[in-house]
This record gives sequence, structure tokens and C-alpha cells, in this order.
Amino acid sequence: MKYEFINKIINPSDLRILSLSDLDDVSDELRHYLIETVSQCGGHFGASLGAVELTVALHYSFNTPDDKIIWDVGHQCYGHKVLTGRKDELHTIRKKDGLHPFPSREESEYDVFGVGHSSTSISAAIGMAIASSYKNEDKKIVAVIGDGGLSAGMAFEALNHMGSIKEDILVILNDNEMSISPNVGAMTNYLTKILSSKAYSTVKEGSKNIFKKVPPSGGLFLTKTEKHIKGLLAPGMLFEEMGINYYGPIDGHNTQNLVKTLKNLKKIKGPKLLHVITKKGKGYLPAESDPVKYHAVPIFDTSKGVEKTKDQKPTYTKIFDDWICDIANKDPRIFAITPAMREGSGLVNFSKKFPERYIDVGIAEQHAVTLAAGLACEGQKPVVCIYSTFLQRAYDQLIHDVALQGLDVLFAVDRAGFVGADGSTHSGMFDLSYLRCIPNILIMAPSDEQECRNMLYTGYLHNGPAVVRYPRGEGLGVKINNNLENLEIGISRKIIEGEKISILCFGSVLDICKSVAEEINATLVDMRFIKPIDKKTIIENAKNNHLLVTVEDNTVKGGAGSLVNEIIIDEKIENIHVINIGAPDEFFPHATREEQLKLGGISKIEIIKKIKKFTKNNDLYDLNHSSNIK
Repeated sequence: MKYEFINKIINPSDLRILSLSDLDDVSDELRHYLIETVSQCGGHFGASLGAVELTVALHYSFNTPDDKIIWDVGHQCYGHKVLTGRKDELHTIRKKDGLHPFPSREESEYDVFGVGHSSTSISAAIGMAIASSYKNEDKKIVAVIGDGGLSAGMAFEALNHMGSIKEDILVILNDNEMSISPNVGAMTNYLTKILSSKAYSTVKEGSKNIFKKVPPSGGLFLTKTEKHIKGLLAPGMLFEEMGINYYGPIDGHNTQNLVKTLKNLKKIKGPKLLHVITKKGKGYLPAESDPVKYHAVPIFDTSKGVEKTKDQKPTYTKIFDDWICDIANKDPRIFAITPAMREGSGLVNFSKKFPERYIDVGIAEQHAVTLAAGLACEGQKPVVCIYSTFLQRAYDQLIHDVALQGLDVLFAVDRAGFVGADGSTHSGMFDLSYLRCIPNILIMAPSDEQECRNMLYTGYLHNGPAVVRYPRGEGLGVKINNNLENLEIGISRKIIEGEKISILCFGSVLDICKSVAEEINATLVDMRFIKPIDKKTIIENAKNNHLLVTVEDNTVKGGAGSLVNEIIIDEKIENIHVINIGAPDEFFPHATREEQLKLGGISKIEIIKKIKKFTKNNDLYDLNHSSNIK
């Protein structure tokens, strides 16, 4: 395809000089370009294809970047990036030093609000609208949120506020009946009723024709009549009752009609919601047929679609998947709870085998945790399956509703540590720091697949709140023993016996630590538990070595290494030096997980370099000439 139009669009002002009749061709070119490019570089796919016409219409109708478009989550923003000067860089998206995976304020003035998590757009739009009004600026503020994002409590909090302040804000509800997993809940059912209301569609179309023939003096009567009709037929009633004018639903793939509607809505003051119907994966049949599979894709051949990957080492997510199905077969009290991440958290098999014990609450992390607390109160064994980055959103519930009451809830925390291409918005390198300060909680970090199974089992048997945090991606390839072991809580395991230096490893970086220990003849301990920590082993290693090195895939600030430091200070241990190795105090850009580990100094070469430098600067001994070097 020659891309006659989009090759000439350097920024949206180039789009706005085109005629309305050209926009269908622009949309066709943009969709083809997204399919061609993402198939060659991988990335989020279905949502961007579904939002092509809406993206074109928004930038054509509004004077961006002066007018503000806030994208919710940002899975659908690839077309937006193309139209705002980043077309030739799209192939670098999610790669080291490439385009951000989501809208990012540091990347472009058109990305007016940085996102990655769901349901923040309306709140941000309200803040911008209030600021614009305060400064007497005439800016249009638009928030684009999906029907999945609208299921979150934060979105309803914002809508409740929006209807009361009467600021000039437009919320576009991009309804494609999908978030990442199929949507659930009352809001989804409500929107479905709107779409299926033939009477409503008939009345709306009929009212449009009637309104065209009525003189201006009859407008007030007709406005009241239309509101009465809405009240009788229910569509949009929820938003109208909140003080937000509801419009739609309209076809989200009719570019010209979208533009006409948006330009009309620009003239209407106050809070408004436009309900737009789109299809995830639009324009690429495999993605339309299987939007879950094509939500995010690897590199693939467009003529064949995404093919099944060859056999690989099992991922930690798969280890969890197998474990929870095994344990649920034996214990009817097991419930699995997910905040709209069935596929990502490894619950597809569980949802099919135990549908009555599978609970998807939608994008509602806070609710997920307190729901689990309620189940635990009644003697059930709830497992909250959640990403580390999303558990942050339920921190109050974790403390107040679970830990404070000592309730028997197991948290299977996926994507802990560095997460790779999703970047800083999805980083899981804070959980040890924000979890270890909470009383009444058991925290474990497995170093391999078998340890992960055993720790999940240990957490399941533990009477109280328990967390098992494990990384994204493949394990080490260790042989899985189907027998489950209830680990002795708070007890580490020694992997290598060395001299002078002891490495205390927390979690999934054990393979790196092992290669370091073998190189410098150091003792290596797999600490296993962060809370309660194996204090006895720490004290012994501190007294019997010259140097302790703690290594973790968590931020070094407040992490497991900091806990080791606290113990050494509390025990008044002298003549011991400590190096804490973990993620530096910064947000890490998107890259592969391996690249992020290296950037954070968590690699064999970097760890040995730090140890050598430290021993030399502190006059301990020269590692290059010591017995610690083989």
C-alpha cells in the first residue's frame, strides 16, 4: 500500500486540511499500516485496530494538542501515535530506546496524560477542565474510556463528580464489549441492553427526523419530550441521572458521521457522554474472531495469523495455573478471584473446570481484595490472582480488610520485579517494599518453578494472609515434582558453601547469583522468605564473613536488602560490610526483562564488578588475587 495520505500527515494539523470525504481513505490506510507494522514488531493490536476511525475523527474534529484528548489505559493509542508525528518510529514500540507502549508525556505533547493502568482518564480530564476554566481558557477536554475501564470504581467516582461541577467535558465511551478478557458485571449488561433496544433506536432516529421540521420555539418542549422518552426506555438513564448528557450509541467505524457528531457536541456546554460502538480487531479477521488472543501479539505472518509457539520452558504463570487446578480438585473451598486478568494470570483452565468458584470482578482491584476477605470470613480459601502493579491499587484493602483482621487470603502476585516491554507503568519492582511493612503477612519469593509450587502450597496451608510473588516469563527449566512440600516458614536454604563473601538471594535472580558465587567462591543462600525472614542465617553469615551481598529484583529502597541492614544494626554486628543490589531508585524504561536487569546492575558482570570495587575501596582484599577467584 502506498499510504498516499498518512505519509503526508506529520501532525494532526495536516489531517485537518483534508476534506471530510478523504477521511475514509485515511482510516483505511491507517488500519493497514497498523496491521503491517505491528505484525513485524509485535505489540498491542486489537484495541488500536478497533479505534482507528475514532482516532481519525477526534484529531480531525478537535484542535489538538491545545484541545486535550486523554486516552484511558492506552492500548488503543497506536493510531494516535502515527497521526501525531511518530509513524516512522512505530516499529520501535515497546523496545529499548523505542516508543513508549502507552501514551507518555515525555514522548509527545499530544500525549497529554501518561497512562498504563485503567480508569484514570475521566479524573484527569476533570482536573484539566477545572484548570482550563480557572485560567479562562477555551479548551475542549475529551476522555476516551473503554467499557471495560468504565467497570472500575474510580471511573464512577469521576463520573459522579463530573455531573456535579458542570464543566465542559466530553467522555467518549468506546464500547467494544472487551477489555483484555471478556467484560463482566452490571455495567456490561446495562450497555448491552442499550444496544439491543430496538425501540430506543427507532425513537432516536424518528426524533431526529421530527426535530429537523420543528421551529426553534418548540425546542424546549422537544427537549423535555426526548428526556421523557429516555426515561421510559432506560438507555442512558444512568448517566442522565448523574447530571451527564448521554448521546448515542453511534457507529464507531463511520468516520464521517463521527466527525459530524463530535463537531455538534463541541457546541454543547457541560458534561457529556458519547457512546460509540466499535469492534476490537476491526479490519483483520483473525483479530475480530479472537480479540483475546490478538489483544497483544508477537511478530507474526499476516497471511497465517498468530501461530502457536513451540514448546518452551513453562512460565511461572503456567506453574500457578497447574497448581491452583491441582489444589482445587482436592479442596472445594478454593476460590480464584481476578480483576479482569483471566488470561494474564493463568486462570483460563480454572475458569472452565471450576466455573462456580471462578470470580472475575472486572477492573476492580479494591473490590477483588475485600471480596476475598469476605469469602475468608465464611471459611473459604480465596486466592487473589493479580499482577504486582495492580495490587498497588488495592493497598488499603490489603492492609485494612485482610491483614488487620488476619484473614486467610492467598495472593498469587504475578509480574513481580522487572516486567519488560510494558515498561514503568507495569513495573513490579515495588511489592517487597510496600508489602514487608504490613503486620500479619507471610511473604515468599520463589527462585524456580518447583519452589513456586511449594510456596503456593505453603501459603495455602498457612492460616492468615500470604503472598507469593513471582516474575513474568519462563522459569529456569527445573524438573517439576508433583509432590507438594509445606516449607518450614522463615527458613532459608544454602545453595553453595564458599568463603569470606556471602550472597543472600531473594527470589527469581538465583541463577544470576549462582553464577556469581561460583566465580568468586562465595557462599550462596536462597532466602526464600522475606517475612518472616531467616534472621538466624543472616546473623551467622554476617559474623562468619567479611562481606554480605543482598540481591533482589525489587527496588533497593525499602526492599529485602534494607531488612537485612536493619537486622545487622539491631543485632549490633560489627566488622561486616554489606552491599545491597536491586533496582536503583528510578523508574525503568521499557525493554526486555533481561535488558532491564542489566540496566539495574543485576547481572553476573555488574554484580562481580560492584563486589570487586567495594572490596578494593574498603581495603578488604583484592578479589583479583584472593582465593575467592577460581
